[in-house]
Amino acid sequence: MIRSAFVASVASAMLWAAVPATVQAAEPTAYQQLNLFGNVFELVRARYVGPVDEQKLIYSAINGMLAALDPHSAFMAATEYKDMQERTSGEFGGLGLEVRMEDGLVRVSRPMEESPALRAGVKAGDTITHIDGTPVLGLTLNEAVEKMRGRVNTPIDLTITRDGATAPIVVRVTRDIIRQPSVRFRAEGNAVYILITSFSEQTESGVRRAMSEVRATLGDKFEGVILDLRNNPGGLLEQSVAVVDAFLERGEVVSTRGRDPGNVQRYTARRGDLAEGRPIIVITNNGSASASEIVAGALQDHKRAIILGTTTFGKGSVQTIMPMGDQGAMRLTTSRYYTPSGRSIQGTGVTPDVVVEQARIQPLSEANAQIAAAAPPTAGRGATTPPDYQLARAVDLLHTLSIYQRSPITN
Repeated sequence: MIRSAFVASVASAMLWAAVPATVQAAEPTAYQQLNLFGNVFELVRARYVGPVDEQKLIYSAINGMLAALDPHSAFMAATEYKDMQERTSGEFGGLGLEVRMEDGLVRVSRPMEESPALRAGVKAGDTITHIDGTPVLGLTLNEAVEKMRGRVNTPIDLTITRDGATAPIVVRVTRDIIRQPSVRFRAEGNAVYILITSFSEQTESGVRRAMSEVRATLGDKFEGVILDLRNNPGGLLEQSVAVVDAFLERGEVVSTRGRDPGNVQRYTARRGDLAEGRPIIVITNNGSASASEIVAGALQDHKRAIILGTTTFGKGSVQTIMPMGDQGAMRLTTSRYYTPSGRSIQGTGVTPDVVVEQARIQPLSEANAQIAAAAPPTAGRGATTPPDYQLARAVDLLHTLSIYQRSPITN
């Protein structure tokens, strides 16, 4: 009964659109395979040594089908889909904690700035043992995080142990809207330094805010922009286009091409360069992927920026999210993107104009370690903060380009 209902539901789902003649000819084979799946499902359900979770079996089968296409297509259950929406929106109801799992308990890496957890007194290094009286031991990290999230203005009690405290502490925290900024910025030398950790709905506004605030601080000393895309896994295509648009006066940003050769979508820049023609350095590494590569590739093709660092990941495909009602959503690769010059980055990545590997810190000998420990911290940096060699090279290169750009031409 279950088998026939499953096959019937799949058949009805497949009849929503006109089917080409070539596909129609293959339909009997496809339905035979679906019948095979129904047989296997029925046998597993009836004969497996222990009870089975039918929904888990079906979701796993769907994921297996999508995984056979490419590593980026997948099925998301309802909770996964909700988490994905929160990540791309950049805000959710929660406590504002960055946490990790240690020895089966939740350890606080740090409370976010201006978060309800910070206001309630939660500190970095605290260990959360109970959530609303329920032991954390035995939960996965995702399950613990899900318990801490919830509706805004609802309270939650965290039982924590803290170094130096003689007994566990119970801290009541009231959930609030947590905003995860995808953009961080500061002045680095005479440059506007912009770190983009992902491309969410907040990214374009964050970049514009960075340019406005730091430029006002630098005044006439402003020499250019450093975009740091290292370890940025990507995100929303539209936001990457908007970031490129912010620094181009005109021209194509990216094009996407799907299964149909005639289905080409082009994104172009509008007039207005926030940097007003001053130099731009984009820092990349192997962790820069997808939307990050759109930004790097477009600015490189237009010769608007110099790419510095190491070759990017090489994910040149676009995934479309297809909601499946209250069951979740499917993430399916529907097109590939191409840079303005027609390059496909899939599998190759963006090669930097200036290759700069990140410096590796060699362990000090015991004698040198004692000398370093006794020395005062470098101005503006903690004594244990390793130097960012790629960023230092980017600042130097930007300064050089700025001097060259300002130099008068003589005959």
